[in-house]
Amino acid sequence: MTSTAMPTAGQHGLVAHSDGAFVPVQTRSERFRSVNVEDFAPITGREHEWKLSPVAAFADLTGGELDGSRLAIETTDASGISFSYIPRDDARIGTAGTPEERASANAWSTFDEALLVSVTGEDEKIAFVTRTGLGDTPRAAHTVIEAAPNSRGFVVLAGTGAARLSENVEIIVGAGASLTVVSLQEWDDEAVHLSSQFARLGRDSFLKHIVVSLGGKVVRVNPSTHLAEQGADIEALGLYFADAGQHLEQQVYVHHDAPHTKSRVTYKGALQGAGARTVWIGDVLIGNAAVGTDSYEQNRNLVLTEGTRADSVPNLEIETGDIEGAGHASATGRFDDEQLFYLMARGIREDEARRLVVRGFLTDIVQKIGSADLEARLTAAIEAELEGR
Repeated sequence: MTSTAMPTAGQHGLVAHSDGAFVPVQTRSERFRSVNVEDFAPITGREHEWKLSPVAAFADLTGGELDGSRLAIETTDASGISFSYIPRDDARIGTAGTPEERASANAWSTFDEALLVSVTGEDEKIAFVTRTGLGDTPRAAHTVIEAAPNSRGFVVLAGTGAARLSENVEIIVGAGASLTVVSLQEWDDEAVHLSSQFARLGRDSFLKHIVVSLGGKVVRVNPSTHLAEQGADIEALGLYFADAGQHLEQQVYVHHDAPHTKSRVTYKGALQGAGARTVWIGDVLIGNAAVGTDSYEQNRNLVLTEGTRADSVPNLEIETGDIEGAGHASATGRFDDEQLFYLMARGIREDEARRLVVRGFLTDIVQKIGSADLEARLTAAIEAELEGR
């Protein structure tokens, strides 16, 4: 007989007040955390973390049984970047973060081994990890990307083909290291992908974290970054293009937890076609110890057709007044007809003018990736999206 732990108030978005009563969670850092799926109540869709998500579309990933065996992957060789598998009890697992919701916990409870991507050496190098051919079986996965102190590296974690995948990715950036991680979603049209990505940054380290979501029926990538030591710096970038019936979601969290840390969050998305839906939630928490923090987050959405919906919710919590600066911005706008008219008046066809406007809007993110080959690949993918391919 299997026993299940009773859900606690913390699992329902409540915390205990000093007088013994339970009140709603007031700060991002107070959310309930556990690596055990049984510690989370079943999802209803009314929870703060799920209320904008199509929970019925992935109920098998949040409450069903998952296959936690090794995924089929393809890797590229790069001197200074190695791949191996580590057991569940390896000390590095859990270093970067802990699940805050049921999908993440279900994957954490299920995976057999974790893929370890180790980055060493001070020279620049790039390696790809591509998950492909996963099929329609509900799967769980765990990946740990570890950058040794003072190392330099660029890791692309890509997904193609069919998939029903729930995963956790941990990114551990050692002192003085500089790491770029790209999470690239190019799944087939019916794929479902839920990914919780946790990063911990050491002293004077730098992480460029980039989420690119183009394919898949439902894609939900939630990056959380802990600026745990002095001088840590995160540049979080996102690019997404939602077509008809596609749901692309990102819930971004940056926790400034040490002095003189810096964060820049910039996500841009485009939507076209009936039922195209995007969700961006950006939470920044500047803790009591994070004096001298410099933080800014922004989200921009470009609506290309009728029948789409873009949710954009920036949140900023500041627990100390001794900071360099903090701010946020959010905007969702329709296609600029005046800009289109301007281009057409100069002899540019309407379809080409539309491509130029959208390409210019999204190029700001593409050009910051830092890999010419990958930038060219994404530029071609954006062109394909615009042409409906």
